[in-house]
Amino acid sequence: MTVDDPWTGVSALVDPSRRALYDYVRRAGHPVSREEAGDATGMSRGLAAFHLDKLVGASLLRATYQSPPGQLRGRGRSPKVYEPAGEGIAVTIPERRYQLIAEILAAAVDDDPAHAGRAAGQHAHERGRALGTALAADGTDLTTALTHLGFEPHPTADRILLHNCPFHALAARHTALVCGLNHAFLTGLLHGLGATDRRALLAPRPGRCCVELPSGRP
Repeated sequence: MTVDDPWTGVSALVDPSRRALYDYVRRAGHPVSREEAGDATGMSRGLAAFHLDKLVGASLLRATYQSPPGQLRGRGRSPKVYEPAGEGIAVTIPERRYQLIAEILAAAVDDDPAHAGRAAGQHAHERGRALGTALAADGTDLTTALTHLGFEPHPTADRILLHNCPFHALAARHTALVCGLNHAFLTGLLHGLGATDRRALLAPRPGRCCVELPSGRP
């Protein structure tokens, strides 16, 4: 679905309540009812419904009617549920970080034009390590760092899944190169942050970042 006016999506997310609901629905991984969205964000069902429908009107969410999983359908219409509208909107939430990849590639070409691919991996690792070191000095933890970088981290029992790729468009066109640089960057970030209980693992899956961070040393 494409938004005719890209600023419609931006303006819909200026309201903090709508942004909180949008972020929750994006990360839920399943269609979300009004009750669930309200409980998750501390809103009443009616207020959550109002904001969710505004997000549908801005083409950021889509709404359908279906019964919750495992629950038999009763009389009347199934409850209204919401899910992300997809990748067709013109605004990017969260922001992409293509400049970071561009800077890494430019530095690699300057450093070793004959072996730019190998040099790019080294630069990506060093860029991640330097950033992690600086963030650690400010007391920033891993999850906060990943959130700030736009990865949308989702911790599970044994790993951190990354629901967004900040380099999405480039990764779609140059998958091996960009995913390799992303892996090197995140490996360096872990080292810089001193996150010795995590490792970066290439694990490409549709709709997510190509790297995840399981527990344990490399």
